[in-house]
Amino acid sequence: MIATGPALRAVGLRKTFDDTVALDGIDLDVEAGSVFALLGPNGAGKTTTVQILSTLIRADAGEVLVAGHDAVREPDAVRHVIGVTGQSVAVDNLLTGEENLTLMADLNHLARAEGRRRTSDLLERLDLVEESRRPAATYSGGLRRRLDLAMTLMGDPQIIFLDEPTSGLDPRSRRTVWRIVRDLVAEGVTIFLTTHYLEEADQLADRVALLDHGRLIAEGTPDELKRRIPGGHIRLEFADPQALDAAARALPGSSTDEDALTLQVPSEAGIGSLRALLDRLDGIEVERFSIHTPDLDDVFLALTGRTEQGGEPL
Repeated sequence: MIATGPALRAVGLRKTFDDTVALDGIDLDVEAGSVFALLGPNGAGKTTTVQILSTLIRADAGEVLVAGHDAVREPDAVRHVIGVTGQSVAVDNLLTGEENLTLMADLNHLARAEGRRRTSDLLERLDLVEESRRPAATYSGGLRRRLDLAMTLMGDPQIIFLDEPTSGLDPRSRRTVWRIVRDLVAEGVTIFLTTHYLEEADQLADRVALLDHGRLIAEGTPDELKRRIPGGHIRLEFADPQALDAAARALPGSSTDEDALTLQVPSEAGIGSLRALLDRLDGIEVERFSIHTPDLDDVFLALTGRTEQGGEPL
């Protein structure tokens, strides 16, 4: 039997649908009070993983512990400590925001006074007070997502599964959800996140795992993963072709774009590298420069050969 410890642990998870292998023996460890992001192309197995970990479906093989409870032997105990916000918002459009939360309080068997207290607290916490008396059908996508998350929080879960929580939201609404996630983690809640937005994982996740064709192909902190990928460079822009040509001679191995009057120089892209590079130019005037370091998009593309949206290799 696998030992307890992390908020969530999976060993050797396998799942097949007909002839399709969705998960091919993956292992996961998620520390309590952290954000763990699972990334992967469309069809990689992210949603299947969430469904197994949250007891919605069973794995064909492997073991899962959630807050120390075996997901197969103790599914009710697991459901008692988790919350799930899926890709589809699960609100009742005919009810107001307040009524949706009151319904969730009843489903969680809260006493009436406690349900009212939790409803009031969650409306305040997720900035839904002004909209609370309006039918959910009138809510924007961002408001509906926040209401859905408030409903998930009604049960005061220790672990929350967020499956593509900001899909389709505008940038402001997305950042509002990020703020809520950070607040939850600060209170000790564990977040298991799947997302197509690699910036989201970079902003929120303590650890990131990359899933492809049902297998984990990389795991680490965002910085650890980015350090695995070459591609850091400094981009220099010049005012005239003469300065560009002089710089290209001074910096062999760089890439020249004569139309844009720019030079791309491979580099670790740190301040020390920039200072050494400018010293080598020896009086050649640089009009402007920019520093590029690999991001999670680069990691994703390098390791899967796909864009973050699951498209063909670039």
